[in-house]
Amino acid sequence: MNETTQNTIHIPVLADEVIQVLKPEPHQKYIDATLGGGGHTALLLESGASVLGFDQDSQAIEKVSKRFSNNRNLQIVNANFITIATKAATLGFDQVDGILFDLGVSSFQLDTPERGFSFNFKAPLDMRMNQSASQTAADIVNTMSEDELFELLITNSQEMKARQIAKAIVMARPVSTTTQLAEIVSKVYGNKRGKIHPATKTFQAIRIAVNQELKIIKPTLKDAFSLLKPGGRLAVISFHEGEDRIVKRTFLEFVESGQAIAPKPQPLVPGNSELTHNTRSRSAKLRYLERLK
Repeated sequence: MNETTQNTIHIPVLADEVIQVLKPEPHQKYIDATLGGGGHTALLLESGASVLGFDQDSQAIEKVSKRFSNNRNLQIVNANFITIATKAATLGFDQVDGILFDLGVSSFQLDTPERGFSFNFKAPLDMRMNQSASQTAADIVNTMSEDELFELLITNSQEMKARQIAKAIVMARPVSTTTQLAEIVSKVYGNKRGKIHPATKTFQAIRIAVNQELKIIKPTLKDAFSLLKPGGRLAVISFHEGEDRIVKRTFLEFVESGQAIAPKPQPLVPGNSELTHNTRSRSAKLRYLERLK
C-alpha cells in the first residue's frame, strides 16, 4: 500500500493501471478494501462512482475522513478487510462493479515514527496496523524461540540469513526499539550489503506476523469475489513474493472453476516514470480478474 506524499496528498501506486483495469463510470459501485491515504479512492470518485472504503488504521481513517468530508459518494468503514462481506452487504455494496486491494504497509504508516514500522526512525517496536490489537512487534521479537523466529523470517520474507538473525535477536534480548533491531540485523550482514537496507526483510517478516497479513488474503479474496457483479473486476496490488503467490493461486482457482477470466495473466508493474518518482513502488505487482457468472 505504498504511497508517496506531496503536499499531504497521497499519490497511489499504479494509479493509471488501476483505473484502466477497473474502468469506473458514474453511478457504479466500488470497494477500496485498503483505503490508506485515499489516493485510489480519489480517482474512483472523480469518475462519478460511489466507493466503500475500508481501513483498520484509525489514524488513517481520521485523515481520509477529513480529506473527503464533502464527498457524499464515499462511505468509510474502520475495520480490517476480513470483514468485507458482511459489512459491504449491510451498506448496500453486495453487488459491485469492482474491488481493489492495495496490500502491505502504507507510506503514512512508514513515515509516522512512533508507529514503529520503519528502521529509519528510533521508536518502540510496534508495527500494528490496528492500534487496538494486543500483539506488537516487541512481543514477537522478545517471546518467540530461535526456531520460531527462523521460520517466521523464512516464511514471511525469504530472508537468506534467517538462522543467523534469529540467533542474534535471541542473544540481544530484550529488544525494544526499531533502531536496536535494525542494528542487530546489520551486524549479521557486516559489510555484505545490497541495494536495500539489510533489515528490510526482517522488518517485513515481523510486520506481516504482527498483522497476520498472509493468513487473511485468500479467505478475504474469496469473500470479495462473491460481492462482484458478473463483469465486475477484482484487482490486487501486492509488494512481495509471499503476497503475490497467494493472489496468483487464488485467482487461478477462480479461473479454473470457470467463474472468472484473467484478461492479462501476467501482472502489471510500474513503468520507468513511476519508478523515478516513487522508489517504493519498485516491487509492486497488479493482478486482476473479471467475474463471469
